[in-house]
Amino acid sequence: MINGGVNPAFSVFRFTFYLALLILSSNALAQNAPPKEEDKREAHLVELITLDNTIKLDIRYATDNNFVGRIVYPEARAFLQKPAAKAVLKVHKKLKKQGLGLVIYDGYRPWAITKLFWEVTPEDKRKFVANPEKGSKHNRGCAVDLGIYDLKTGEAIPMPSDFDEFTERASPDYIGATETERANRDLLRKLMEKEGFIVNANEWWHFDHKNWEDYAIYDISFSEAGK
Repeated sequence: MINGGVNPAFSVFRFTFYLALLILSSNALAQNAPPKEEDKREAHLVELITLDNTIKLDIRYATDNNFVGRIVYPEARAFLQKPAAKAVLKVHKKLKKQGLGLVIYDGYRPWAITKLFWEVTPEDKRKFVANPEKGSKHNRGCAVDLGIYDLKTGEAIPMPSDFDEFTERASPDYIGATETERANRDLLRKLMEKEGFIVNANEWWHFDHKNWEDYAIYDISFSEAGK
């Protein structure tokens, strides 16, 4: 002991101990694989356009027109687990009777992409993205991002916000915007909910299928999913 203080050797030990804990904690946070879950169904992913070729694709993550600002998907493709895919098809068929159809912005998303989204999103906007430690319903193949388009013009009909707009306008309960925009958004929600989907609290375009808990968190590529 020096002047009643702490033994220098003990101080070095304590510093080394806490440094080791910090390193271990950092490694734990640097998750490189999806969380494992037991007793889940095998993936049976269906490519949506194989069900009806009038389902329109606008896969933003296969372009640089997205919140990341660069291409993150190697291919512009959309998949869902079979029950969810069949439910989406029912909604599309109902819209076709009105001269409308579904435009798909995203479906199944590999876990590695969810991890990327989390890492590049500012903390104050993270309510709009999934935490990779828990995984996303997109990773399970049971979430779909979509809107409505006009079959004649090929253009998306007006909604209160754009897809992946991280503002209050994205809320499915936003009371602003025009009457037409709200009516279009509410039509989509009504039809999707009737087929067993639940709208995301922050995003009018994001719907989760009721059976999402049956499936695991997957990190398979689109090429694997399409086999």
